[in-house]
Amino acid sequence: MKEDRARSQDRKAKEIHPDTKAIIEHYQFQRLPVESTLYVSTYRSGVKTLEGGPLSTAMIGLYSDSPESLSLFHRLTADEVWHFYGGDPLKLVLLYPDGSSEDITMGNDFVKGQLVQFVVPAGVWQAGYMVPGGRYSLFGCTMAPGFTGSCFEAGTTDELLKKYPQRSEEIIRLSVRGIREKMPDGFSG
Repeated sequence: MKEDRARSQDRKAKEIHPDTKAIIEHYQFQRLPVESTLYVSTYRSGVKTLEGGPLSTAMIGLYSDSPESLSLFHRLTADEVWHFYGGDPLKLVLLYPDGSSEDITMGNDFVKGQLVQFVVPAGVWQAGYMVPGGRYSLFGCTMAPGFTGSCFEAGTTDELLKKYPQRSEEIIRLSVRGIREKMPDGFSG
């Protein structure tokens, strides 16, 4: 609790870089409930699935050092295609159902093995953040069927530590700590 307050004060104390501020204002980013990413929905198909959700969706996201933006562990019921657009590299931490894990670095430097596109399979726990030392990472995500609040489940610390003890550092830093595990009722992104 004390540690969370100190982190919160540190975040408030750090000024937002003018470049980051300009990107936030240009795209009119908002905070995604539960997982904490700055995002804006850019497309929701008018064609519906049998369940009534959009056939496909797209969003733009921003990880930044100030304001702090990252993605807490969550899993989706459909594949999610990630697209890297610019800025500093970002890291995806993936926890697979079989107990294995993988780190993916997205960025523009293919010589260093960075990817500009990656598919996170349905049912895989995922979290993301900007590689330390950067200022911002601009990315996008697309889904088909499209994102709805009902396709989202957040990962709690205790649940994930039981199955993935080898990733305890990331799980402690990037998991939901009890406030909410599902998107708010009616949230569509």
